[in-house]
Amino acid sequence: GVHPQVIIRSMRRAATLAVQKIKDIAIPVKKNDEKEMRDLLLKCASTALSSKLVAASKEFFSQMVVDAVMTLGDLLPLNMIGIKKVTGGGLEDSLLVDGVAFKKTFSYAGFEMQPKKYIDPAIILLNVELELKKEKENAEVRIDTVEEYQRIVD
Repeated sequence: GVHPQVIIRSMRRAATLAVQKIKDIAIPVKKNDEKEMRDLLLKCASTALSSKLVAASKEFFSQMVVDAVMTLGDLLPLNMIGIKKVTGGGLEDSLLVDGVAFKKTFSYAGFEMQPKKYIDPAIILLNVELELKKEKENAEVRIDTVEEYQRIVD
């Protein structure tokens, strides 16, 4: 048997050597040079996509992935990039939406008459759901006057 301290000391030594070797073969990345950074990201994305189902379209998707990452910049985390799967179409129909994408079907009375395109709209960012919530069962409403009752009924 080998003493556990010998094993731990060997593991630490091996980890130190591995880190040193990685530092020796590392290629410095110039983050200030956007073209070099983009080329490096394209190579990484292409390599990562080579073994996936989309390998036949890896150039197309590599460009899309790098565009998404470069859009974020240094301030936003990578988990801000989302993928929305929509049925139908082919792989090459995929597109990058620079911003927020919603897939929502609106259907209400008069929807057909609403404008489908807005020019210079005022936009508000909400932190609440726009869906109407179903009332909980056994909801209680307290009314003191006939007028209050009439307002609820109307």
